[in-house]
Amino acid sequence: MQKQSKSIVKQIVNHTGDWFNDSARLDKGKMTSELYPYKKLFEPIYINRLKIKNRIVMGPMGNISMADETGKPSQKMIKYFIERAKGGVGLITSGMVPVNYDIDPSYGDLDAKGIFPRIDKHRTVISGWRAIAEGCHAYGTRFFIQLAPGMGKVGNPECLIKKKKLPVSASWNPNWYITQIPCRPLTNRECRKIIKCIGQVALDAKEIGIDGVYLHGHSGYLIEQMTDPAYNRRKLGRYSKWQNFGLDIVKEIRKRCGNSYPIHYRIDLSLALMETYGDKMNKDKTLKKFKNGRTAEMTLNYMENLVKAGVDVFDVDLGGYENWWMPHPPNGMPPGVYLEVAELVKEYFRTKNIKSNAGYPVPVIAVGKLGFPDLAEEALRKNKCDMVMLARPLLADPFWPKKVYSGRVKDIIPCIGDHEGCLGQLAIGGHPHCAVNPRTAFEDVYQDDMKPAYKIKKIAVVGAGPAGVVTACTAAKRGHEVILYDNKSKAGGMLIYGSVPKIKYELSNYIDYLNNEIEKTSREYKLTTMFETQVNEELLRLGKFDAIVTCTGGKPLIPPIEGANLKHVIKGIDLLKNPYIAEDANNIVVVGGSDVGCEIAYMLSYEMSKKVTVIEMDKHFMKKTCTSNRGYMIHHLERKGVKLINCAMLKKISKDSVEILQNLSKTVPDPYVTWTPVLPDSIKNPFSKPIEKEYKSIKLNADLVIMCTGARADDSLFEKCTQNHTAPEVYNIGDSFSGGRVLEAVKAGYAIGNTI
Repeated sequence: MQKQSKSIVKQIVNHTGDWFNDSARLDKGKMTSELYPYKKLFEPIYINRLKIKNRIVMGPMGNISMADETGKPSQKMIKYFIERAKGGVGLITSGMVPVNYDIDPSYGDLDAKGIFPRIDKHRTVISGWRAIAEGCHAYGTRFFIQLAPGMGKVGNPECLIKKKKLPVSASWNPNWYITQIPCRPLTNRECRKIIKCIGQVALDAKEIGIDGVYLHGHSGYLIEQMTDPAYNRRKLGRYSKWQNFGLDIVKEIRKRCGNSYPIHYRIDLSLALMETYGDKMNKDKTLKKFKNGRTAEMTLNYMENLVKAGVDVFDVDLGGYENWWMPHPPNGMPPGVYLEVAELVKEYFRTKNIKSNAGYPVPVIAVGKLGFPDLAEEALRKNKCDMVMLARPLLADPFWPKKVYSGRVKDIIPCIGDHEGCLGQLAIGGHPHCAVNPRTAFEDVYQDDMKPAYKIKKIAVVGAGPAGVVTACTAAKRGHEVILYDNKSKAGGMLIYGSVPKIKYELSNYIDYLNNEIEKTSREYKLTTMFETQVNEELLRLGKFDAIVTCTGGKPLIPPIEGANLKHVIKGIDLLKNPYIAEDANNIVVVGGSDVGCEIAYMLSYEMSKKVTVIEMDKHFMKKTCTSNRGYMIHHLERKGVKLINCAMLKKISKDSVEILQNLSKTVPDPYVTWTPVLPDSIKNPFSKPIEKEYKSIKLNADLVIMCTGARADDSLFEKCTQNHTAPEVYNIGDSFSGGRVLEAVKAGYAIGNTI
């Protein structure tokens, strides 16, 4: 078992970059319905003595900024969870809920207020939690509350500046956001106080009708820090034995709540830092501290002891904050990425005949990109897991369970794994929502949406990207007569080209969904599509429309560089339209290190085995991208030997080379660092040193140069229609307004579709 567990961890880590070379694995990421009817997904199951109606669990999605300043769940949060219960999920878990604000200063802002919902301290918060539990129960769905004793080293380091208090951890560990800030070790007394707080909060949850508690023991949060030797290097006291903190928490809950109250534990089989970073674990001063992490074999033993202490159910994955893409798999990672982990744990429990205190086998919940109905059903049928956890898929479509049950798989809004609306919001002050579903976490706002139009209008929508499709379908469903124009042969806009790299397989699913949505809406409502049609202001004027919505996208920006007009210089979109352009190229330079440039470099290196260099003016690549997606991309580009050159300016392009001006100062950040995040511009690191200027002209061999230097909004049609009063109402949304992101396009389309 030890050899097998090590092998599985290593295999998963080693193949998260090139997994798509297995075509059968790639096919698992399609929204197919070959296994309908889905019998296993909709079998009931017991957790302790609690019966769950099906095998589908809503995973925690960090419901921050969805409560008032006291921590009381707002109407936004209540309706958000109840919407998922309406959709048919068997069990819902909340996002992280602190149990004590006194010990971990990184949780709250000043005056003990913060962004997290609370269930401790004030009785005023209880009504919100009761509303959630009762609302879920009304639809036959169970609700567990996720309890977290602290964030520790991954908490907000601003507590040092605002409160003059150091962040805390298990030992002296560097803060994840700002490594120069140390986190002090918790005292044994503080540990005991946290444990008592968890026991009390669990009992409070039980008393107000919440069905179970869920311990946040993975991904590098405080329980993980106390129960993993990577972070817990204590020498004295009860909690120098790394299992004791977690075991004492479970025992305290059992003592307070009795033997029949469900306890769910979230854990990673391993942080997998050694497997991820290899020799860097010995060289980097931050990583070096975390060398002796908990192995898979140690975790299995710990899980066995947790069951003896009272845990009833687990969900299991890999990774932590230092390799954040592992526990938060972005769009490039494979479907069902951690099924082998769940299967390993099940086999361990089976061979050792490990059962819960209720006498049942311990259910193991599989996690990680399981929003593909056939894949989820197959995993259950093959006994790889007992339940499947869906987090982002249920943000994309809360009615995933009902649609799957009835065989309407094509109608599911698929997650695209971009983290724009969910995970990416947490660092910039937003609350979780969804790029492809405008109603997610806005159920409190869109209570009167989709009302039939009181006056039927003739509407032209120009452009069938996400903004145009959502606008057209929403307006048509409200009764309007809509004509949707596009110069391509199908809907999808720029996403059609963005889905070309194999790691963007989820975008392909979304494009299929958009076209299916158009087809279905056209059958049932007054929606007409005019594909392969060039639209100008005159055509729209002749159409005598009551409203025009332009969603005409953007145009690539090409800087005025000498040599930019040479034949071997192309735009990123040109390569995506015709990848064979690069077939004979040996040395490729990509200009621009944002998402598009890095994804193109990835495709060229992994799918076409090309030698690639990416140059970027900024000190960071993919600066505005969610940390999970950014870390995944940069880590795997390095593994494939892609050269990333930051703080560099393109000066000239020649027939077989490019000339760049590169800052060679040692103060330039290492572009391959993925174990700490890029801070938002609004948060300054007081310890960071200014970058010194030491520029040198350098030539790079290049027989193909790909320009990925951004785009500008193309609002020319909108301006012409506005100036000529082509229709009484003229709107401009999507990339032709601002953008490049599905998130804003979809939200705008839904808002306009509901407004006209």
